[in-house]
Amino acid sequence: MTQIQTLMALFGVTPEDLKKLINIALSKGGSYADLYFEHSLANEISLRDGEVNSAGSHIDYGMGVRVLYGDQTGYAYTEITTMEEMERAAKVASQIASGFKGDNRIANTSIKTLYEYTNRNGYYPVLNQWEDLSISFKIPFLKELNATIFEADSRVSKVMGRISDSNTKILFFNSQGVMATDIRPMFSIVATCIMESGGRVENGSTSRSYRAGYEYLTKDMVREISKEVVSKTSFQFEAIHPKGGEMAVVMGAGSSGILLHEAIGHAFEADFNRQNTSIFADKLGKKICSEDISVVDDGTIPFNRGSLNIDDEGVPSQKTYMVKNGILTSYLHDRISASYYKTEPTGNGRRESFRYMPLPRMRATYMENGSQSEQDIISSVKSGIFADNFSNGQVQIGAGDFTFFVKSGYMIENGKLTQPVKDINIIGNGPEALADIVAVADNFRIDNATWSCGKEQYCAVSCGMPSVLVKKLTVGGVQ
Repeated sequence: MTQIQTLMALFGVTPEDLKKLINIALSKGGSYADLYFEHSLANEISLRDGEVNSAGSHIDYGMGVRVLYGDQTGYAYTEITTMEEMERAAKVASQIASGFKGDNRIANTSIKTLYEYTNRNGYYPVLNQWEDLSISFKIPFLKELNATIFEADSRVSKVMGRISDSNTKILFFNSQGVMATDIRPMFSIVATCIMESGGRVENGSTSRSYRAGYEYLTKDMVREISKEVVSKTSFQFEAIHPKGGEMAVVMGAGSSGILLHEAIGHAFEADFNRQNTSIFADKLGKKICSEDISVVDDGTIPFNRGSLNIDDEGVPSQKTYMVKNGILTSYLHDRISASYYKTEPTGNGRRESFRYMPLPRMRATYMENGSQSEQDIISSVKSGIFADNFSNGQVQIGAGDFTFFVKSGYMIENGKLTQPVKDINIIGNGPEALADIVAVADNFRIDNATWSCGKEQYCAVSCGMPSVLVKKLTVGGVQ
């Protein structure tokens, strides 16, 4: 059986059923309709106080129907895929989109399989399925994580670890006759370390996440994570809270890409621009930053957490340059925004699950390499901050103003890294910060942590960048 046949059998539908549902969805009129079927199996196992203390599995299953009628969208979903329930969802979506008006009609829908991805092709081929794995296989990895972290530093007082995995099967069909399928693996391992010394308590966390089978979970990965989380936590005992003010900031390679994602990337999503709420709404084709800067959203990186063979509208994934040599060249499009801008969708139509409509969303967002070394960039700064471990933040999409929390970094004094610093806020404006990047290093790195993006709903993403120098940002520290 082909993957399409296997997934139609899983959801209990035939090609004739799919055509019938589309006809019902368009029965009140409308320009477009689609069906999205999803089956997801997720597992999690956790360790605390030296013992595996919880484990669980969860199955999510259902389908959603979307109908477009002019500028109106109707959406309905069901967790039961009998024809009776799916027909009811299609009728509800049709009525919502048409405003309970419209003439009854019959759509002429045919099926043409344009593309099909299987788990052994595309961007995340799997050698060993998580579904075939027993819980007993995972326990030794958590035990070793716990032991390795405790052995690394006598100040360690507590370790928490978690391994999670999932496998999601997607079937998509629309009124244009496009049918597509995907099988999406995901696994994550997370470690948190707590240390105590001299009455002080510090903590640190690190993680890895990939679209891959359990061949990716190795002892080498466990040792790498253990070493990293111990280093992050012990760093906190030496770090201080710096004085605040406006200053130059060098953002280290890797996790600082989350600032790029939040403060800039969201403003490139086409729905915000179509609604004229993004500051970049009138900047397409214009120079917005240094010609040394190219910013990419990429769904094609092998095994990356943000990668997709197809998006949640059945569009093949691709690498999209949002900024190329300083010019804003493309927004991130789903089918709706692509139609509005009279362009092709970029494979960025994403949703949290079948319970949600797709929206333009990022995948793996990063800045490409520049030509300078990180050391040369640091050496050029007389006074400033080197920030290398970003975490959460807040962003206003319209104005682009942001506040980000930096877990750790260093003072830069006379071109050298000196005093470790921690727990500081970086405050600025996304478009201004992008324009104020005056140097880009050649040390690009993707951060393969468990990043998720919230925009009315949550999606797995990743981020990265080389080290860059922003000539001025506000650093919130000790006054």
